Amino acid sequence: MVSDNSPFVDVRLSNGLRIVMEVMPSARSAAAGFMVNTGSRDETPELAGVSHFLEHMCFKGTAKRDWHAVNVAFDEMGSSYNAFTAKERTFYYGWVPADRIDEQIELLADMMRSALPPAEFDMEKGVILEEIAMSKDSIEHLAWDLIHERMCPDHPLRWPVLGTQESIEALTRDQMHEYFRKRYSPANMVLIVVGRIDPDAIAAAAERYCGDWPNVDPEGPRTIPNWRGGTVVQQVERFTQQAVGLIFPAPASADPDAEVAMAVASALGGSNSRFYWNIIQAGLAPRAGVYWNGYVDSGLMMLDGLCLPDKAGAFADAMRREAETLERKGPTEEEVQRFKNKRRTGVAIESEAAYHRLMQIADDLCDFDRPRTVDERLEEIEGVTVERAKKYLSDWPITDGGLFLSLGPRNWPEI
Repeated sequence: MVSDNSPFVDVRLSNGLRIVMEVMPSARSAAAGFMVNTGSRDETPELAGVSHFLEHMCFKGTAKRDWHAVNVAFDEMGSSYNAFTAKERTFYYGWVPADRIDEQIELLADMMRSALPPAEFDMEKGVILEEIAMSKDSIEHLAWDLIHERMCPDHPLRWPVLGTQESIEALTRDQMHEYFRKRYSPANMVLIVVGRIDPDAIAAAAERYCGDWPNVDPEGPRTIPNWRGGTVVQQVERFTQQAVGLIFPAPASADPDAEVAMAVASALGGSNSRFYWNIIQAGLAPRAGVYWNGYVDSGLMMLDGLCLPDKAGAFADAMRREAETLERKGPTEEEVQRFKNKRRTGVAIESEAAYHRLMQIADDLCDFDRPRTVDERLEEIEGVTVERAKKYLSDWPITDGGLFLSLGPRNWPEI
């Protein structure tokens, strides 16, 4: 269903599969993707990592194609393709010349009915375990997982997307198949197609390739995390740098203040920001930044970076000092305008290519449950003001009530 003045076509098949389309008449290409509303926050403790493992398995063979045929088929149609798993979704996509979009949809749809070949399951388990081992060599990855583990210890957002060595080693193909059967149900998925397309032809293709999929209830609704603060210190002697972070609750992705949160993060820790000039250029840390991370029902504002262990105290003090100044005075008009200029350019550039537009719409469907026009996105950017940023900092403080993180070779501060 779509209104007369909307550029989108939004329909559903009888089995519940939603198809969202946007025609880009000037494009020479088209992009398609299946978004599954499932990620690590939908897993139980014994299934931690199953969403990401399943993403791998969808490339490993179907009733029609083995793993080799799946991968070769992408190249034969000239597709730029990939997939990713996050805490709230799994997305499979391909970008092709416009006249190959039917083939691309057919291949992706076939993958969504993976056979989960037992031999490939056992082999891929080893690949996942290697990924988990490699992730432990990344201080940023360890810090990210530790933040969620400590800030929502009683909520599934705490699971690492990769899972743990213990959960993956114990996972069986039968457990994955049951998760797959419930979570990859048509009513829990969206097919997104953008570019130089014929919506009627796309809808017919979706019916042809997906219309016989059985619909299954994916089970219970998601629960909202209750973020916790405090101090967490983890000594990991093999690293040469110390990760230091200040993390605070923030708005959800669809909150009216989400764009303002990005402006605040930009002023404090983006390019040419206060962190850049007063921390990085001052020699306190080679990496320091501020990032807003939104989920569908909550969010986090992260002030963090890496430094030499003996500079951790000075680095933490500098981050707190800059945060306190920004919270007390708010950003300047120039800082807000620079943010808006860069955001407008980024949104406009991304909207001109089918692949990037596909990603924009996927974000919107995950966060808002509806696609937004480019003009809507630009209007939200234009609505960011110094006054709104000051109110944001009053409503969502970045000086207390959060989590302090220290991870690295130095056992600091001692608690």
